[in-house]
Amino acid sequence: MLLILCVDLDDDLGRKTDCETPVVGRDAVESAAVELATADPEDSDVNVLFEGVHLYDSIDDEAVEVAAVTGVDGSDVAANRAVGEEVDTVLASLTASEDVRALLVTDGAQDESVVPVIRSRIHIDGVHRVVVRQAQDLESMYYTIKQVLDDPETRGTILVPLGILLLIYPLAILANFLELPGSAIGIISGLLGLYVLARGLGAEETLDRTVDRVRSGLYAGRVTVITYVVAAALMVIGGVSGVRTVESMAVESVAEAIAGLVFGSVRWFAAAGITSSFGRVTDKYLSDSFEWRYLNAPFYVLSIAAVLYGVSSYFLGTATIEELAVALTAGTLLGLGSTLAFAIAETRWQGADPV
Repeated sequence: MLLILCVDLDDDLGRKTDCETPVVGRDAVESAAVELATADPEDSDVNVLFEGVHLYDSIDDEAVEVAAVTGVDGSDVAANRAVGEEVDTVLASLTASEDVRALLVTDGAQDESVVPVIRSRIHIDGVHRVVVRQAQDLESMYYTIKQVLDDPETRGTILVPLGILLLIYPLAILANFLELPGSAIGIISGLLGLYVLARGLGAEETLDRTVDRVRSGLYAGRVTVITYVVAAALMVIGGVSGVRTVESMAVESVAEAIAGLVFGSVRWFAAAGITSSFGRVTDKYLSDSFEWRYLNAPFYVLSIAAVLYGVSSYFLGTATIEELAVALTAGTLLGLGSTLAFAIAETRWQGADPV
């Protein structure tokens, strides 16, 4: 008996329709193909299912059956295991007494990666790859490129490395303070690289979401909009302060440079963290979703800042080992104390106002 096996490794059929897999029988596979084509006409697995039906109708000199098996979306290992289990189900449903042979129908090399799993269960006569014929004109090329740019998987695997490669040359130009004759070419290449990299990472979508959140925050009167701006300004000031601290030192090692950078910026960064966390807590209180443990954030920031300040001071020689021990102990106790205090407060006054 010949079993025509349509393989859908990423389970487009199960995710986009209400069909339960595996699908066995000509009419069932044809119905599943129609449902998938209705849900997503551009899905290539539609052609795989219809090709399986076509092969079934074209073979009339021997016992033949057609079935569709699917995997899962995401993990290749889990997908192969799921396909193997569905193949076992299909084989168990067949009543043929003779040996069953399979003809696989796929839409590309990715689905064919499951061939060894299927071969371990049934003899495979061949693999039939479905290729859709399309007009090779300018409009088709434009549509293909547009689809590539909009596909998250393609963006991550192709466009991100390409964007990084395009950024190499302009970074080399910037390293020489843009004084080389080819600086103009480097700037152009850098702009192209930034665009491709942004497309690959989906940065334009992130930017749009950020703008929408800021706009809704302004209209809703959220305090975090102001505190985040202030925190960003404080972080910039902290970065500048850290750089100036390093410049004013006679740095002799990388460790000292890092310590100077932390020493000069940690106070500003702590102020930024406390400002943003209090803004967040205020918004939670105003929206009636406040919980006592939210107040841990500013104390955690102070705790971390105390530890970093003590360690950096010790490396710079401005603090003794005893003072470092005091800073570490104080930071640890501050974090533990706030956690315990607000946990008790939340247990006693759960649902009550924090004031």
